[in-house]
Amino acid sequence: MNKLISVQQAIDKIQDGMTIMVGGFLGAGAPDKLLDALVEKGVKNLTLICNDTSFPDKGVGKMVVNKQFKKMIVSHIGTNPETGRQMNEGEAEVDLVPQGTLAERVRCGGCGLGGVLTPTGIGTEVENEKQKITVDGKEYLLELPLRADIALIRGNKVDKKGNVFYNKSSKNFNPIMAMAADTVIVEADEVVEIGDIDPNNVMSSAIFVDYIVGGDK
Repeated sequence: MNKLISVQQAIDKIQDGMTIMVGGFLGAGAPDKLLDALVEKGVKNLTLICNDTSFPDKGVGKMVVNKQFKKMIVSHIGTNPETGRQMNEGEAEVDLVPQGTLAERVRCGGCGLGGVLTPTGIGTEVENEKQKITVDGKEYLLELPLRADIALIRGNKVDKKGNVFYNKSSKNFNPIMAMAADTVIVEADEVVEIGDIDPNNVMSSAIFVDYIVGGDK
């Protein structure tokens, strides 16, 4: 199967009302070309699962400004004032999730687990409407798995089969999100031949990747 597709072909797969996961940490490791194309397309009523909402002029932050999300499940929004404004004005729902909890919920979604027990959030607003479970006398919150219709991730080197290498901190949320979506599209900085990535350096296996975009570098 040839997994290489154009940006336009990738964006055509994303429709109004879908849930999307987007890799990156304040833009580092985010699939910027795909996100810019989504801004241009103007797809609406999306649910976003991402570490953060970036900056108003970068990545998913542009989509926030463009009011393309009905709900955002993120760990922080402080670098994008527009997110806070939409939340306070009731224009979009924002579910703030502790960063480690967010990562574990995505991991659970990818591994087929029923959830994760964590003490983080006990005694705060985070625990509202969540099930509490006591283990050895200690209370935990049951945090449920997260999955998406489509994950948009970014790899530094991607071979034509779909094996992915992430450079340094750009790894962040990308590998776990590649496991937790029905369709995974990777934006590649560089597309290389099969075998050009040392198997020891493969961080997301080709089995998780459905489509590859980019490789212009």
